[in-house]
Amino acid sequence: MAFKERLAREIGLTKSETALFRKLTSPEKIQDFISDMPSNAEPDGDTCYSVRVALRKNRCHCIEAAFIAACALMLHGAPALLMDFQAEGDDDHVLALFQRGGHWGAISKSNSIWLRWRDPVYQSPRELAMSYFHEYILGPKKSLRRVSRPFDIGAYRAEDWITAESHCWDMAGEIDDSPHITLITAQQARRLKLRDRFETHADTIKEFAADGKRKVI
Repeated sequence: MAFKERLAREIGLTKSETALFRKLTSPEKIQDFISDMPSNAEPDGDTCYSVRVALRKNRCHCIEAAFIAACALMLHGAPALLMDFQAEGDDDHVLALFQRGGHWGAISKSNSIWLRWRDPVYQSPRELAMSYFHEYILGPKKSLRRVSRPFDIGAYRAEDWITAESHCWDMAGEIDDSPHITLITAQQARRLKLRDRFETHADTIKEFAADGKRKVI
């Protein structure tokens, strides 16, 4: 993927930001970068950092990481597409989408072992989303219910999500309000089997501690 120097200048990226994104030449490198960033545990309350603020503070959670990933993809000539997961009684999750060879993959940051990277082997966005269904849980319950259609965040102004100094709540609202599809019927939801005790215990394994620092593995 060729780096778009002119786009970086138009966005208003600093020299250090440009140098960073120039190195993120593949989805795999983007994933490794956001995985290595400390987790944003939001010690002072809810956040929705822009790309610039997340990089400056050197911490991010899922939507902030998705912003970074989408920005990196866009700067290397790929579409800046996101997918929003909506769950029953559970937190939303946002990830960045990419395609390779006509198949879909995902770049994703999560503190659990479940909602992470997906290789580009899925034939459609829905098929990719369903790969998260069994693992998207609230205690023993499978909570994922709806996913957005691919959301083109690259169509929005850079100051709405890349270079903003304030929280990007309006951008988060745009993503949340975008068209979503329902993954299962109400009847199917009522008949979902609870996860067993071993599966539920596995969800207690977290990569980052409450202070955002990586645990020793």
